[in-house]
Amino acid sequence: MDLSFTVEYETFREEVRSFLAEHWDASAPPISPRDTERAPPFRALAIECGYLARTIPRDYGGSEQTPDPLKTAVIREEFRKVGAPVDIIPPAAQLIATLVAHGSEEQKRRFLPPAVTGAERWCQGYSEPGAGSDLAAVSTTAELVGDEWVINGQKIWTSYATDADMIYMLCRTEPEAGKHAGISFLLVDVDQPGIHVSPLQGITGDSHFNQVFFDDARAPADRVVGRRGEGWVVSRATLQAERDSVGTAAEAIDEFEELVDLARVSRVLGAPALENPDIRQRMVEIEAFVLSHAYSSYRQLTCDARGESSGLLGTMNKLVGTDIKTRAGWIALELLGDDQLAAPKRQEQFVPSEMGWIARFYRYLGLRIGGGTSNIQRNIIGEHGLGLPRDFALQKKGKRS
Repeated sequence: MDLSFTVEYETFREEVRSFLAEHWDASAPPISPRDTERAPPFRALAIECGYLARTIPRDYGGSEQTPDPLKTAVIREEFRKVGAPVDIIPPAAQLIATLVAHGSEEQKRRFLPPAVTGAERWCQGYSEPGAGSDLAAVSTTAELVGDEWVINGQKIWTSYATDADMIYMLCRTEPEAGKHAGISFLLVDVDQPGIHVSPLQGITGDSHFNQVFFDDARAPADRVVGRRGEGWVVSRATLQAERDSVGTAAEAIDEFEELVDLARVSRVLGAPALENPDIRQRMVEIEAFVLSHAYSSYRQLTCDARGESSGLLGTMNKLVGTDIKTRAGWIALELLGDDQLAAPKRQEQFVPSEMGWIARFYRYLGLRIGGGTSNIQRNIIGEHGLGLPRDFALQKKGKRS
């Protein structure tokens, strides 16, 4: 097994490094996902040079490059090393995937260019007080009145809503239809009468999540993505993109390396934590998960490069990645000793690289929920990946009765 890149791709790596050395200040403070000053112009330049938004046509704001998963992997590696914004905030990234798959020509031309640079900020309106894991239970309504949708209801756990220019959301447009039918995917301006954003202070002290209330808010009739009443199908593209962005192997490697650093400077029973047999055993177990996750990602990259499907592997990334982070967080709290009792430092901006272990741990608990809970992920893997019957316990109960 050869995990090295060929001469062609190493030459391309040097090209990427030269671009970054000329156009990105690696010594600057870490960039926030909410940044609207440094990131958009840099991303626009990177797109112009062919490094970002590679598979998106130029008419839609992309660089229109021939798909090449290996070049994309090189770009991500080099951008991450210097802290350059290779990714935009998740809601916009998920919208881009959805519009590429389901958007009209007009929607792509209007919304994709500012989304790929980050110049226009988005949030996601999916979850509601009565619709979380059971997303098909959404009750926010949109009624077509003349040439406008009139929207009423409430969304919750909405990331980045306080900064967003736009929100993409699921609304029930055909109330008489079945549970999974009659839902439409709408694009709505946030800055308008009838929309009120109320921040929710989390356990980490920040207000990353929000409630969004709709009281006769408006959206043009042509803001439906895909067909009216088929928003459930459209939302699958968004959720898949969200899951793919959480729990990557690169994040797991970085997390484990930081945990090792913490164990080197912490003490357990008067000795360095890294010399404690129990701590070492548990860290070895985590390292095994990290390495398996990394090699799984290499296998998935190989499949992508060959134009093959990675099958079941891709559905496991979020579950495995968030599990690794939570395991690492538990050990980190133990190594902190009495310091773990302190309240996490409040942050106005959510910058993961600047978060202490206490805040990270609480954040990781939320990641196990976002994009579908861990149990939901296990159901997806079991039912769609392994072909297991749905709700086996209830089937057995029905046979006994």
